[in-house]
Parts: sequence; structure tokens; C-alpha cells
Amino acid sequence: MLIPRAWHRCVSRRATLARCFTSGAPAPTPKHSIYVSESTNPYFNLTFEDWLFRHKSPDQPLLLVYRDQPCVVIGRNQNPWKEVNLRASRRTGIPFIRRHSGGGTVYHDLGNTNFSIHLPRASFDRHATAQVVMKAVRSLGVDATVNDRNDICVGKEKVSGSAYKIVKDRAYHHGTMLISTRLETLGELLRSGKDTMETRGVASVRSPVCNLQQYHPGTTHEKFVDAMIHAFRQEYGVIEEAYPVHEDGYEEIPYIREGMEQLKTWDWAFGQTPEFTYKIQKSFSWGSTSAELRSKHGIILSCTFTHSGNSDSSLLTGLEKLAQGLEGERYGFVDESVAEFASSIDERIGEVWQWLRTEMDS
Repeated sequence: MLIPRAWHRCVSRRATLARCFTSGAPAPTPKHSIYVSESTNPYFNLTFEDWLFRHKSPDQPLLLVYRDQPCVVIGRNQNPWKEVNLRASRRTGIPFIRRHSGGGTVYHDLGNTNFSIHLPRASFDRHATAQVVMKAVRSLGVDATVNDRNDICVGKEKVSGSAYKIVKDRAYHHGTMLISTRLETLGELLRSGKDTMETRGVASVRSPVCNLQQYHPGTTHEKFVDAMIHAFRQEYGVIEEAYPVHEDGYEEIPYIREGMEQLKTWDWAFGQTPEFTYKIQKSFSWGSTSAELRSKHGIILSCTFTHSGNSDSSLLTGLEKLAQGLEGERYGFVDESVAEFASSIDERIGEVWQWLRTEMDS
């Protein structure tokens, strides 16, 4: 395998990195063309990928391969409330992370291997990079094809989805490769049930998926890594060894350290959400109430209630006050004082609030 051949130099490389970062010297720039991350920390791997993209010489091809501990990764312009089953995410302890590229939502775990091909913008072609991935899969004995969305498929099922990013003179094509991932967990976490939520962000395209091991049981992460490296070398004429990457040392680079922290913040995870409108309705014992919530960048812009059935001034006033109290609050993170105020007006308003909170939290 390619990785161990470079392993004997890994310790000295890490020591060199550590000395560089702690001595006050300028942070190094990426020098290699093939990186294989030994870390399974998604916050590190996604940030490291972005660092390579921003700092690697734009005129050279680059390959990064990695896999992560379980997480859901959404696109740069997506709505987490629309794309992710947040209740299941909290119950399982599996986080969602907003990446820097566009595209749809994907599930990562150790049965899923991620690849990232970086190229000069002038020579970037999505179909051509998809062909590189397809050749890697075919070399493993799986009859893979590329569909019109440049996804890798086996028969009618998808084994790999892709996303892209183009900035100035450089571009990348990155994606997932389902090898032995937990498809039942994938299905649960990517099923939000928010059919009435209308968003200006990018919606994921749902497709039936499968694992490579269903067609070739001997396929492993290590074998796919080797296949990707071989296909990449052949396509772009790269002859160097794969460079193993560890968090030690790299996490001292300010760009990577700060980037990892940014991915965990509310402002990035929720605050980047494009404008959306969510219309819902519920029948109570005292009548039926509809709500239309409008939010942008994770902040509630407005809430409008419509009530049918028996109503009185106390109920209507309470709904109006609740709507006013929600404006300017973080969607899904409304201050408890709003709930206390709502409940104090009328017990029916307390019921409405409990319903809304459940809808926003899920």
C-alpha cells in the first residue's frame, strides 16, 4: 500500500511542522500533490481541505482523501432545518457541519471515504474528474458509471455524490464514496419531514444509494484510497508518494485552528442559512391555528398566525403578542422569556408555543 512507504518520514515531518508553528515563522504552504488524512475529525478534515484549496499553488493538481467520524455535512447554501433531522442528530449525538462548498447534504462515517480533486480553473472539467473517480471504482471490480449529474452509480443506485467550488484561478471537485456506510443511519438523519418549508437555498436531490461492498464485498477504504491515488496519478502525470496527514502540528496553523472553531459556531452552522418560510397548521381542542414563520440568517423576521374556530380577544391578543415576541429571535433557539410571557397571557397560547417550539427544534 502507498501510505506506509511514506510513513517512516512522518515523525520527522510532524516535528518540523511543530517547530515551524511555535517559532513564530510564517506558516508553511502545501507542497505535496497527494494527501491522505489519518485524522477522522470532520472539523479538521473539512478545514484542512479548505486550507489546501486556499494555499496550494493554483497551477498544480492535488488529491486529498479522508474519512470522518459520523456526521452530516450540508452545503454552503443549504438550510439545516430543511435538510437534517435535527431531533435524530441530537438523539444520536451525530452533529451536522456546514462545509465551504455548494451542493447537497451527505452523511459521513468510517464506511464512507471522501475524495477531493483540486485543479487549475482553466483545466477544470466536472465530467473529466468524475471519470477519474469512476476509473478508480472500476479498478476495484465494480461496474460503475457516471450519470448526467456527474454522480458515480452502480446500476440505478448512487455510490458517490459530488460538490464543487471555484474561486479565482482554482477549482475542486469533492465527493463521497459509500463503501460500507450505515445506510439506515444515513436515511434517518437526512429525512427532516419539512415538506412545507420553502427555502431560497439549495435543496438536496434525493437518490437511492448503495454501498460498494454490496457489489464487491472485498472493497475497503484502503483499497479505494490506493485506487484513487493510482487513477489520479495516471490522469495528471503525478509521480510523488502520498503524504500522510495528522492533526498534530497542522492545528497550530491559525487558518486551520480558527477554521475548525468557526465550523462549530452558531453563526456559521445556522446563521448562514438563506431566507426561508415555513407554513404549519395544528388543530387544538379549542380550534385550529396556522403559523407562517419567515427567517433569514437564522433570525425570525416575522410570524403570522391565522386562527379558525372559537376565538376571543384574549386568544387573539395572545397570538399577536407571541408573534411580536418571536421577531428578532434565533430560529430554534428562542429565549425562554418568550415562552414564559406567552404562557402568562393565556394557557392556549402556551399550547401554541409548545407546538411551535417542537416544530422549530426538530
